[in-house]
Amino acid sequence: MRTEFTILPAAPEDVKTLASLEGACFSEPWSESALLDAMHDARYICLKACAGGEIAGYALFQNICGEGYVCSIAVFAAMRRRGAASALLGAMKSYADKNLHFLTLEVRPSNAAATALYEKEGFCPAGRRKNFYRKPTEDALLMTYTPEQGEKTP
Repeated sequence: MRTEFTILPAAPEDVKTLASLEGACFSEPWSESALLDAMHDARYICLKACAGGEIAGYALFQNICGEGYVCSIAVFAAMRRRGAASALLGAMKSYADKNLHFLTLEVRPSNAAATALYEKEGFCPAGRRKNFYRKPTEDALLMTYTPEQGEKTP
């Protein structure tokens, strides 16, 4: 069942929810203070996917000199497979199309659902980072989205 999601900039009052989501999804989550620091840093873009007035998921990425790096994308378990991650990826790709030369991310190769989603959204395998993840140790698969060619402003 697909749900309609509204993508909005995340705000400092969202930090507790985002940190809770990080803790539920990742073995080495971003802390509340790290998320707050990112929200106050112009290089970071923090988005939330909302449905029914509640946060379903979020994405955090960086624009460094016109290069995009996805730091985190997560969806609450109860809201998965409803389109929240696709909506967040769509918003990041839209930003990338106007502002970035590429948008890249790391994903555990064992996370088949995420890898399939990223491929469906136009991300292509671009390499590996040996022993990138801990808890448990695993390589990272690099995947990159390349926007249409055109003039980008860093």
